[in-house]
Amino acid sequence: MADQMGMTLQLASNVARMTWYSGINWVVQRQSRRITIPAGFTPTRPLPARNELLADLRELLRADAKAVSEGLYPPGNEETANPLEHLRRLRDMFQDLPDLVGRRKERDATSVQDVVDDDLPDYFTQDFHFQTGGYLTEGSARLYDVQVETLFYGAAAAMRRAGLRSIAQFMQGKDQRHVSWVDVACGTGRFLRDVRLAYPAMQLTGLDLSGTYLEEAERHMGRLRPVQWLKANAEAMPLEDSSQDIVTCVFLFHELPPEVRRIVTRDIVRILKPGGLLVFTDSLQMGDKPSWDGLLEAFPVRFHEPYYRSYAIDDLDGMFTAEGLEAEGQELAFLSKVMVRSKNA
Repeated sequence: MADQMGMTLQLASNVARMTWYSGINWVVQRQSRRITIPAGFTPTRPLPARNELLADLRELLRADAKAVSEGLYPPGNEETANPLEHLRRLRDMFQDLPDLVGRRKERDATSVQDVVDDDLPDYFTQDFHFQTGGYLTEGSARLYDVQVETLFYGAAAAMRRAGLRSIAQFMQGKDQRHVSWVDVACGTGRFLRDVRLAYPAMQLTGLDLSGTYLEEAERHMGRLRPVQWLKANAEAMPLEDSSQDIVTCVFLFHELPPEVRRIVTRDIVRILKPGGLLVFTDSLQMGDKPSWDGLLEAFPVRFHEPYYRSYAIDDLDGMFTAEGLEAEGQELAFLSKVMVRSKNA
């Protein structure tokens, strides 16, 4: 049962966070002189009204606050835990903004080529979102979280945490000390930090292609119980068959080519135990919220997202089912959706 006072406090914290990042978003837009969609591009699909967006965002924050008040997971508080470091990262983001806007104007996504590792697949070696250094530099890893939270008005953490509600149900009656969980494409580890706070004794693994992002993830964990970090490709994970009770995958598939999505799905199924759980969180797709389809149409044009168009129309349900993953549930959470699947026993 929800603690009403706890829910109220957490909701107030979420709203304050949304207000803070909305203000930062406004300043970014002004400083970048509203560089948005290239001239001549007009979405052909519907766009949501502002009040519809805000109502959906408020519902996400309310659901997140309710889950925190019910003890399903702890509140996210990294900005308030270290406000000076947060302000330094915001300062660095604004210092980087002219370069990012310049690349967006020129449609240039090649800054990462200066630091490319020969072992990386070609699809990974580009400046996703036009961010400096793609996913490969220390500077990119340092700025990534504040950039993403600014883009989504402070809602990115709540969208990631939405998947934890299904996992709390899965964990009922289980001893977390004997549960293995891998977060595929863990990035800077913000989600894994929430996981570790919720499950301090869980056997956790964070896997990512970027060594610098894994280093940032380790810093985010601070003094919490260590996580096993693996620098590896999700197409062939160095994990044993049927070794994981839980696999999470957050905002990865829209940045993969269609054929790679299927390879990664097969490897996720390989490492999952029979009856194990996949909690998949990614962007909305076309038709999930029909009045929002224009946003999904514009997103890969405004940002460098070379595989987003194919993701937006991909048959994820069919792909998961074909690989032996049974549907357990689905939830839309603002601009994201959570798909819960279990591996056939």
